[in-house]
Amino acid sequence: MKTLEQAYADFNFENMVQEHLVGSTENINAYTECCGRYLGQNRTALIWQGKNGNAQQWTFEQLAEASGQLAHYMTVLGLRAGDCIAGLLPRTPELLITILATWRIGAVYQPLFTAFESKAIEHRINTAQTKLIITNQEQHSKLNDLSIPHILTVHPTPDCAEEDADFWTEIKEYPSDFEPVQGRFSDIFLMMFTSGSTGLAKSVPVPLKALLAFKGYMLHAVDLREEDSFWNLADPGWAYGLYYGIAGPLSLGHSIIMDERAFSVDNAIEIIKKYQVNNLTGSPTAFRMFFGFKEKFDAEISAYLRVVSSAGEPLTPEVIQWFNLDLNVNIYDQYGQTELGMVIANHHALEHYKKVGSAGFAIPGHRFAVLNKEHQEVEKGGVGTLAIDCSASPLMWFDGYGGNNRKAFIGQYYLTGDTVKLNEYGGIDFIGRADDVITTSGYRVGPFDVESTLLECEEVLESAVVGKPDPERTEIVKAFVVLKSQYTANEDLMIKLQNYVRSRLSKHAYPKEIEFVSDLPKTSSGKIQRNLLKQQEIAKIQAIKQVS
Repeated sequence: MKTLEQAYADFNFENMVQEHLVGSTENINAYTECCGRYLGQNRTALIWQGKNGNAQQWTFEQLAEASGQLAHYMTVLGLRAGDCIAGLLPRTPELLITILATWRIGAVYQPLFTAFESKAIEHRINTAQTKLIITNQEQHSKLNDLSIPHILTVHPTPDCAEEDADFWTEIKEYPSDFEPVQGRFSDIFLMMFTSGSTGLAKSVPVPLKALLAFKGYMLHAVDLREEDSFWNLADPGWAYGLYYGIAGPLSLGHSIIMDERAFSVDNAIEIIKKYQVNNLTGSPTAFRMFFGFKEKFDAEISAYLRVVSSAGEPLTPEVIQWFNLDLNVNIYDQYGQTELGMVIANHHALEHYKKVGSAGFAIPGHRFAVLNKEHQEVEKGGVGTLAIDCSASPLMWFDGYGGNNRKAFIGQYYLTGDTVKLNEYGGIDFIGRADDVITTSGYRVGPFDVESTLLECEEVLESAVVGKPDPERTEIVKAFVVLKSQYTANEDLMIKLQNYVRSRLSKHAYPKEIEFVSDLPKTSSGKIQRNLLKQQEIAKIQAIKQVS
């Protein structure tokens, strides 16, 4: 196995372009990179598990035929390179065909997560000036009051009484051959959106250059091999699922698995066993659920899994230990953002020291730094804002939010907004979002440390920790705890959990308040929304002040 240092020394941008792309920096098409280049090899591209028990497998040739027909349909509507085309679809073959056809005509694919309602959809399509939405009958009602130039619907039957056109009826009228429209590295092929702590979601244009960075993550961090059975648990309505569940693996000629059903531990176990998944990626939320029902995981799953990768939030130590000891597989933390893709990782394919709880080291082609308040780089042991050094990151592709918004850039650095520690090995220890870090009696407390300590308790299924405003201490640590179903909330249990954190973590970081809740607010991609919990606490305090 190559060492991380060797990978850094060997990295060469021009060589990577020549080795991993059929196109060039001035002549490239995402459809060609993710499908067209693999025709004639009879490779499976898509393994699909439907929600009604049906299953299909699609070859690259079959996807090429359907995407070519849809590409013709799009151009007949007057759509062209640079236009935005959205998919409001579940994880079905039609979703993948839509993505490939959009790229084929040189247009920009925009994901619309199926949990979005009309307000979220309206903001995104108005901002992107979306020209076509492809949806299904189940999702169609969300579009009823919106102004959209064109809608194409996947109906349950072609003769459904709907005003707009039926997907399969329309595209079968067109030939399957369609010459891909070439673009340059700087041309946009994905239109993503990301939510901040304030304001509406911001648009994130993703250029074709990102395909090269996606490959780097799949090869170095995920260690995707030709013989692997690979599954990304994340929904392609979000960055991790789209970048690394579709574009990344397909660009390497690798098959992907799509399960149309809602995520559950039982469904996940079924897929892993049915397709003998050995390379698994997903979010900590999913893996915490695995751990919460660990009794369901048997030796058969342990025999299949080779590597597991996690992205979104740091893993808790007990989850890492369970995968390692009970399932005999390494699960590694990796770090990225919608704006960056994945840029920091504990690499499965590269040899380096893996510190439990650390996000790891820069993926080759990137360089990070930790900056203090004066935007100076700190030494090992220092705490500050995680930044990407754009001047030393040839695979960096993000150039600002839509509307030329570059507020996140300072000089040569992109500021992630995450507070981290540059650890003793030169890697990154995640502390929390800058606005999540708690200041209590002069101490800075990372919510993740408290949350992971609470999750060591057998009664706890999930936890979220925030700073509650306090006149004496600035803030106190408050925990919101979801218990496993067999346990009942009471004062004795609250005291037990407080004492455990006090003895296990520190006397100043334990939660002075614990509130037992049935669930935690999360984004659609599964990240805990601590900011909503904190706003809730602030509102309570203000209400009390008004009464008094």
